[in-house]
Amino acid sequence: MTPAEFEGWIEFYRLYPFDDFHRFYRPAAMVAGAFGGGDMQGRLDWLQPPPSTGHTGADLDLFKAAGFTPPRKTT
Repeated sequence: MTPAEFEGWIEFYRLYPFDDFHRFYRPAAMVAGAFGGGDMQGRLDWLQPPPSTGHTGADLDLFKAAGFTPPRKTT
């Protein structure tokens, strides 16, 4: 594996961790909650939320109002 590929995997894991919590427990909780009905898209979003940029909603609103694209979060 090249150093660049290794760095890519580190970034992927940071954005989408593949530990037991994300692979087993969250999906099981979603299935259990589905028996109660409700918004399936909301459950899917909960299961795999968009990657965090490290900015709060207020930060993003300020960036948008100023016409800027938020800087990318660095680890």
